[in-house]
Amino acid sequence: MQITVGRSSNTDAKQAIREALSGAGTPKFIFFISPYNMLEQVAATIAEDYPLTKSIGTSGIAYFGGGSSDRELYTVAFGQDAVVSVGVLRHLSTCPVADIENLKASLQEVRPEEGKTVCLECCTGWEERLVTTMNVALEGARVPLVGGTVFGTPEGKTSYVAVNGKLYADACCYAVIKNTSGHIRTYSELIYEMNPNYPRHTATKVNLENKELLTLDNRPAADVYANDLGISKSEVVDNVLQNPLGRVVGDEVFIASQHTVGPNNSLINYKRINENDTICILKLRDYPSINADTRNQIQRENNKISFILAINCIYRHLLFSNEQYLNGYIQSMSNIGPYLGMVGGGEQYKNQHVNQTMVCAVFE
Repeated sequence: MQITVGRSSNTDAKQAIREALSGAGTPKFIFFISPYNMLEQVAATIAEDYPLTKSIGTSGIAYFGGGSSDRELYTVAFGQDAVVSVGVLRHLSTCPVADIENLKASLQEVRPEEGKTVCLECCTGWEERLVTTMNVALEGARVPLVGGTVFGTPEGKTSYVAVNGKLYADACCYAVIKNTSGHIRTYSELIYEMNPNYPRHTATKVNLENKELLTLDNRPAADVYANDLGISKSEVVDNVLQNPLGRVVGDEVFIASQHTVGPNNSLINYKRINENDTICILKLRDYPSINADTRNQIQRENNKISFILAINCIYRHLLFSNEQYLNGYIQSMSNIGPYLGMVGGGEQYKNQHVNQTMVCAVFE
């Protein structure tokens, strides 16, 4: 697939775009990650300078080469062998389904082929509602969803996504992409597992609006967590990098990261937990070995890698940073093909919103 990845550290938006997109020609589609204070001008300038090119983007921390930064512009330009339609789902906090016809129209425009099409998205929140809404259209078309929640917005500021030069709050930007010259394969990576020494519990009381797990087995959730691990309640939140919560669905587990001990020793999480969900405490595995297995699988299953777009959870970012592992991890991903990573406050994969996970799309 014809894909050009670029970057610029120039603080002037016009110059940064010129530098990052040099050699890209007239692309069919541009995805970008911008510094927050440049986002509005970058989005508008790309739309102005490339009037025949569709675009989506947002702000945040990106992985490129052997490091990470939230102070540079990163661009991905897709060439003439891409069929792309972009759009926006607004009102995530109230009624994103009101814009579902936008996504249905995009699917009709692209005419997806299984194994050659993906839907990439960035959103500002309300992930469970968004994933349910998007899959009304995507599942029937057999198009997988890969996306991330905007992270790194300065405190007190509003998170935005951009579509064709315009910024949207409380929204999701998306691109339905078909590769006419190869496959698009998607992957997720989990570096935690269920520990047989930790019992499974039932969520008996929850507050869905603020993703609060009130009780497990009719006991305060933080008390149960602390008791299972033999730690104090003051250690519960900081222990999330080693032992997050897991929502068990059949043979699969989806991480729900705890971030606050709430009133009456509840746990407030980044992923919604429903009443009667089976919940367990996970343990950290040998993540360098798992990362190597993922890279080997990607190389084995893709004959010629044109580009890898990955979303890594902020908690993975913190774990890898704390262990002095982050730059080596980024470099190892870059070694298998052109690569751009994004740090998310959450990840969306197929029909699930997850935490502490890596999700990616690989373009042949």
